[in-house]
Amino acid sequence: MQIRNCAMNRVFLPIKTQAKTIARHFLVTATALSLIVPSAAITPAQAQQKKGLPLVRDAEAEDLMREYAKPIFRAAGLPAGQVEIILVNDKSFNAFVPDSRRMFINLGVIMQAKTPSEVIGVIAHETGHIAGNHLVRMRQAAANAQIMSVIGMIIGAGAMAAGASTGNSSIARGGAAAAMGGGALGQRSFLSYRRSEESAADQAALRYLNRVGVTAKGMLTTFERMADQALFSARYVDPYALSHPMPRARFNALQTKAQKGKYFDKADSKQLQLKHDMVKAKLLAFTSHKNTVYRAYPEKDKSLPAQYARAIASMRSERPAKAVKKIDALIAKIPNYPYFYEIKGQALLEGGKPKSSIAPFRKALSLYPGNPQFEIWLGFAMVASNDKKHLKEAKKILSSALRKDKYSMTGYSQLAIANARLGDIAGADLATAQSHMARGDTRNAQRYAKRAQKKLKVGSPAWQQADDILSVKVFQGARR
Repeated sequence: MQIRNCAMNRVFLPIKTQAKTIARHFLVTATALSLIVPSAAITPAQAQQKKGLPLVRDAEAEDLMREYAKPIFRAAGLPAGQVEIILVNDKSFNAFVPDSRRMFINLGVIMQAKTPSEVIGVIAHETGHIAGNHLVRMRQAAANAQIMSVIGMIIGAGAMAAGASTGNSSIARGGAAAAMGGGALGQRSFLSYRRSEESAADQAALRYLNRVGVTAKGMLTTFERMADQALFSARYVDPYALSHPMPRARFNALQTKAQKGKYFDKADSKQLQLKHDMVKAKLLAFTSHKNTVYRAYPEKDKSLPAQYARAIASMRSERPAKAVKKIDALIAKIPNYPYFYEIKGQALLEGGKPKSSIAPFRKALSLYPGNPQFEIWLGFAMVASNDKKHLKEAKKILSSALRKDKYSMTGYSQLAIANARLGDIAGADLATAQSHMARGDTRNAQRYAKRAQKKLKVGSPAWQQADDILSVKVFQGARR
């Protein structure tokens, strides 16, 4: 399991009420709405800055999310492979779609959900936004809200200017209020639109769940939990200032319809429940202190997920030998579970035994051929072993993985080391450039790409890859 950062860049401008800065008011309104409107596509070149969105890469968790999502996407009529699910290292219960190709899900969704259907319900709701084309229409709604805001600002600016020219401070203050009121009017109009789209996504989610034979009980459980959490504060909140409907209102609107569904009383399969529990235990173990893990999964709990969590906690806090012993006990119970071998390899690799980690990583890959994350782990172990006999195979394996997983910083950095040790300096520079691009460091990526191009044959595939990096405009960031 690996964690990386991805920055979502937006422009923020300070609000000024003086007449001389009226043009800036328009920019403020536009950027304030960008907090609500899904952001423009986040390219890997702009991603993974130090202070950004912490993303998680884990083959087991990603595979489970794909298993949950595949039938829902099919029921919604989305082409296979269109939507990528990206895990965020955040324990709060949240998910969102910034465009029609990506769905971000916080680890908290998995960790707080007791059943698979709770997570599937979240995926179905977010799919409703994508299939309903809400993202495109939302931008139009935002544009309309901006127009309403600007009209109010222009009227207010005129009054402010008149007050300033006549020395009448009350007129000027009234103009300022009108200018700010115009922004509030536009925002309310937009938020009203958002509430209708959230309700539409709820209804779409029910349809998808019924089509694939999954109970809507999990989705109701999620909304009921949200409603219970909001009971105390709801009476003090202006419901029209919320970007989503009041949770209790959403729950009431869905409950009657959901209970009439054909599959409402259908339980999740035991096999899927076990997969969910295993991933849930794994995520808790990787993101929490050892004491927290042992409170959630005490020694008296002999279930497979509990043993899995304790083995990972041991890997992260104790000697590798002790962790490996616990992982081997898991392997003895389910010898063909590839993720156990992945964890064993990781424990050995991070414990300073890269040569010993090669065998379990190779075993994981034999049980799950072609998995790019397993290939990257294996290539990493081979390079870290510092054994020349593994370098050519490591290069081949890492190159294969990066054709399938183009944004792995670890994969590119290990390929760069392998190329350098093999004497392929141009290849090392190119891989280093690609690693910097995956990290979001465009300037250093272009520096290494330029170095690589000088040594590569003009027009070759590698030369073209370097040229692609050099053609990217350096992201300057927002100016205040």
